[in-house]
Amino acid sequence: MTPYTSHLLVQPDFSKPAYLTVTPESAEWEHLSFQAVQLKIGEQWAFDTNANELVLVILGGTLDIHSNRGEWFGIGSRRDVFSGMPTCLFLSQHTSFTVTCVSAQADFACGWAKSANVYPPRLVTPEEVEIELRGGGNVSRQINRMVPPGFPCDRLVAVEVYTPSGNWSSYPPHKHDHRIMDATGTLLEADLEEVYFYKINPQDGFAYQRIYTDDRNLDELILVHDSHLVLSPEGYHPVVSAPGYTTYYLNFLAGSDQSLTATDDPDHAWVKTTWGALDPRVPVVSLAQNTKNGA
Repeated sequence: MTPYTSHLLVQPDFSKPAYLTVTPESAEWEHLSFQAVQLKIGEQWAFDTNANELVLVILGGTLDIHSNRGEWFGIGSRRDVFSGMPTCLFLSQHTSFTVTCVSAQADFACGWAKSANVYPPRLVTPEEVEIELRGGGNVSRQINRMVPPGFPCDRLVAVEVYTPSGNWSSYPPHKHDHRIMDATGTLLEADLEEVYFYKINPQDGFAYQRIYTDDRNLDELILVHDSHLVLSPEGYHPVVSAPGYTTYYLNFLAGSDQSLTATDDPDHAWVKTTWGALDPRVPVVSLAQNTKNGA
């Protein structure tokens, strides 16, 4: 069978701790970088934000983080993304830090982008993360808002999305690839780069993501598996989770505004009027699942 490839699909390489990396050069865009890292107990990963602001999201396990702007010990209290709410750490530009795994293993992801201002570091605990239940019927999903619009930073937004088996998310299809203002100066659509970093439960499952533009110069249907990443540089980008499997993705966004303002595909926006009650399977995860050591 021929391996599936797409210029928008980034696949992991588990032969090294930093098993997936995206840079503005590799993505052929301007702002957003991403890295996913797995460590075993006692192992370390070091980084310098330089002129960037950065958000670190603990996918699973527990970490100590030492930096020139503060220290955080024993953070992270879920075994994996399907076992509770996230912990994340915001770090501003010119921060040098070292991550140490203090659980049997840890999995975390970082998104970063150039920033013009310095903000204080901020730990976002699982208790502080807002849960939004969106949609209805088979378009029901859970959104965990860790770094939402309005968070004290220049560009970054970070959210997690859980799509139950057989359901759709990022639906109706929406886009954020042009900065559009109305006559009063209200932002109608931001110009944002976005990554979709996937985890699937059970791990051998799959999902599909379509990315397409109005003129169909870009129109791809992308098969994704656990720990795959999809680049969304432009266009509409809906997701569907295969029956039998719960789909998780971590979104980092950066661009013209620290915003999630988007435009629905006018051909499909009408489906919002058909949504019934929320799927009883959401929320998929809750704070009650978190442990004290992420084990």
